[in-house]
Amino acid sequence: MSPLFAFLNIGPMEWIIIGVIAILLFGKNLPNVARSLGKSMVEFKKGVKGLEDDLDGSMARHDAPAALEPPRPPQRVTTNVPKFEDNAGAIQTPPKM
Repeated sequence: MSPLFAFLNIGPMEWIIIGVIAILLFGKNLPNVARSLGKSMVEFKKGVKGLEDDLDGSMARHDAPAALEPPRPPQRVTTNVPKFEDNAGAIQTPPKM
């Protein structure tokens, strides 16, 4: 028995029962369902293989140490924002009526 279904402990009699239930549920559409399931599995495997290839490629690139630039001293940044003066004393209150 394959290790994939080892935890289910599915024997031949259970497979026959599952097949009969599938035929009763899907009837004439069973070949289409099986075909769609097969295509889905193929696409899933392609996706997983693509991810594995990407990970292997990125790990290979990270293995080679890259030449690091020496750290640069901090640089001053000039601001181009208008400066507001504090003219709190210049504000006049409106006259009382």
